Amino acid sequence: MQLPLDERILEALETSGMILSPAVIAINIDKSRSGVNRRLAILVEYELVTRVKRGYYEITEQGSQYLAGELDASTLDGADSTE
Repeated sequence: MQLPLDERILEALETSGMILSPAVIAINIDKSRSGVNRRLAILVEYELVTRVKRGYYEITEQGSQYLAGELDASTLDGADSTE
């Protein structure tokens, strides 16, 4: 996980309650679309975000649990502190 960018992406998805594109997320968190897009791919691998269809994402229950402090990122499949 790359904090705080990953958390900002998750927060944007959770607070909106909507399915969002990388471009919309990037504008709302003041980061580059390409950076957000790269991190979304990782968050999908961690199962914190799901790809609804090409270019659109939503937070998973696991992602909400992570934000609430109920889930340790180091326990996630594929979690790598070097990411």
